[in-house]
Amino acid sequence: MESSEIYHVKQQFILGAYQSLADLTLPDPSSPDYTPTLIYKARAHIALSAPDSALSLLSSSAVNRENVAIKAVGGLAKYVSEPDESVLEELRDLCVEIEGDDVEGDEKDRWVVRVLAGTAFARAGEVEEALETLQAGENKTSLEATAVAVQIYLSIHRADLARKELEGAKQWSEDDLLLQHIEATISLVTGADGYADCDSFYTEQLANPSLTSSHLFTARGVTRILKGEVPAAKSDFEEVQQKDGETLAALVVAEELLPTKGAEAGAEQLWSQLVAQYPTFPMVVDVQQKSELFDELAAKYEVPPLAIVAAV
Repeated sequence: MESSEIYHVKQQFILGAYQSLADLTLPDPSSPDYTPTLIYKARAHIALSAPDSALSLLSSSAVNRENVAIKAVGGLAKYVSEPDESVLEELRDLCVEIEGDDVEGDEKDRWVVRVLAGTAFARAGEVEEALETLQAGENKTSLEATAVAVQIYLSIHRADLARKELEGAKQWSEDDLLLQHIEATISLVTGADGYADCDSFYTEQLANPSLTSSHLFTARGVTRILKGEVPAAKSDFEEVQQKDGETLAALVVAEELLPTKGAEAGAEQLWSQLVAQYPTFPMVVDVQQKSELFDELAAKYEVPPLAIVAAV
């Protein structure tokens, strides 16, 4: 059974309080909470787009480097830092290793490997391999694996399979925070119940005095945009002190939708900031690709000469 300290660390990770986790002081190396806390702290650095910080943390820690979960965190950090097929091969080998009996780690560590390897495979576009690694449709142990599988299904526009994964998890898991988060995520993407599930979930979690998560403000802000509550959405985005790519992109949308004078100029300024700070953000890449395609097609189009009316 996990300690109350690990429960709180896990809660912060689930709700996207990554900066708080990255700043967290690790317990004494002799504590049973040391390794799981270290893993969440390293994963928080990865989520903050600082994989090198995660690798530095792992290399300087007093941890068993043969532990398969530690190896998996390092593998994901290396892949996020510099995507390379050789890193994916290392993670594949690790997935094979955990199926044996002689493994450094327990059953939880094995699932950490599957979750992180599945995440790396999904980032690489290997969707089928990711879902197989996560044991989608068969998993009855790891709710975190279910959460990643749901995210993958939603990313390929298969909300039906995401819901199926959720309903399956309800049969064997307790009604805990992560299960509610999965349900809220599906609600946000599909608009089920008029976004009521996700709106109430994010609002409830934001009322938690022991938690500070910019992710929750951004998620509720996006929900409010979808509900047509644009001024309230903008207020949520402005609550975020250090705006990441997701928050900036959402704020661009909110500014464009506001019917106030100067909103368009504000949106353009925010867009320039997003492009400069997060050039690989999906929304930025998508717009740039469409812009290049437009220029390419426009260059092939010959403008016909103006018609001249002949004198009668």
